[in-house]
Amino acid sequence: MVEELLVLNDAKFNSNLSKSLLAVAFLASFGSSMLYGFNLAVVNSPAEYIKNFYNETLQENYNWIPDERHLTVLYSLTVSIFAIGGMIGALLVGRLVTKYGRKGTLVRSTVLVFVGGGLMGLSRAWRAPAMVIIGRFIVGVHSGISLSVVPMYLGEIAPKNVRGFLGLIPSIHICLGVFIAQVLGLQELMGKEEHWPLLMSLIVFPTLVQLMLLPWFPESPRYLLIEKGNVHATIAALKWFRAKGNIQLEVEEMQEEQRSLSSTQTVSVCGLLMDRCVRWQVITIVVVNIGMQLSGIDAIWFYTNDIFKNAGIPEPHIQYTTVGTGAIEVISGMLGCFAIERVGRRPLMIGGYIFMSLCCVGITVSVLFQEQLSFMRYISVGCVVGIIAGFCIGPAGNRSLLLPHLLCNMPGSGRLHHLHHSRDQEQNLHGNQSNVCHQKQPP
Repeated sequence: MVEELLVLNDAKFNSNLSKSLLAVAFLASFGSSMLYGFNLAVVNSPAEYIKNFYNETLQENYNWIPDERHLTVLYSLTVSIFAIGGMIGALLVGRLVTKYGRKGTLVRSTVLVFVGGGLMGLSRAWRAPAMVIIGRFIVGVHSGISLSVVPMYLGEIAPKNVRGFLGLIPSIHICLGVFIAQVLGLQELMGKEEHWPLLMSLIVFPTLVQLMLLPWFPESPRYLLIEKGNVHATIAALKWFRAKGNIQLEVEEMQEEQRSLSSTQTVSVCGLLMDRCVRWQVITIVVVNIGMQLSGIDAIWFYTNDIFKNAGIPEPHIQYTTVGTGAIEVISGMLGCFAIERVGRRPLMIGGYIFMSLCCVGITVSVLFQEQLSFMRYISVGCVVGIIAGFCIGPAGNRSLLLPHLLCNMPGSGRLHHLHHSRDQEQNLHGNQSNVCHQKQPP
């Protein structure tokens, strides 16, 4: 009986994965999510070249010879300004998706990549170090937008039983972007002093492909119906993305959701934080996101070479070890993608954090004793790989998929939809929303 049920579920899973659905998932992730991973790792290989460039241009332009401490601060600013841009981009998502739609926001935000990539690509020729920092900030804004909009877009166009699978495709592309940056950063390829501006500006090519192809795909059916009220465009979009399925039933569900939203009051961010009925959901969201930021994965991505150097890996071999970690990321992301529908979001996330914690303990112990015991350096490298694998299988993609199940059906999807998808509530609460949260009636 169980085997028959699994076969039926697999058949239903495959039947809902239409070619157009897979195409738009890979295209949206290729031109957006992959760039985030690429920009995370691209500054790792040419770190010394960037510092030398800052040193030369500061002497030429300002007749100032900076010491190593100042160069480290400037390089750290170059690395961290990307995250600041991402925060600003994430704050803009609500207004952008409400005004331009999900696909429209992705298409319009590509201009940021062309501007940022152009600034970084021309920085060495124009002898302007500020262009590198400003360019990193601009592409950070684009990454902050795309990291929220791509999962939102894919979650709204996907059938319920494949939403988890499609939701992890952006995470795989993030790992793929890191891997590509590490491979291209090899000294045999583009890891040379004269090539680092070109390496950092390569992001314009995936974006160009997305800009040429993505406008031909439909907008999110949910956005077209609930926020634009266009039933005919909604049906056409659903027919485009569905190989099979009851389109009329999906339209009726969205219309019911639209009627529900029209009778409720829009909740602001402050109102969400003060609302006692969703306090535990908000606390869970905060804890999950804090865990992501404090897991140390960004430090590993940004400073992989330094970590391996301190672990005692010979310098000529560091770049190849780094590429190996990138391959582990891609493989782990794919494993998580195929395991999520069978294992579930929560077990993968908790298991990933537990495994990362054990590896962090292993790194601490190996660093303390690697001078006395030479084999400890290999344990240190293995624990770094373990942290990356645990993160990619567990928290990396499951965070954005777990959060939609935590909040109740709130209106104002343009402002809060990057925190939840309303249709996921119907799937997971099974109509018992009144037991979780009350609907706020307008005064």
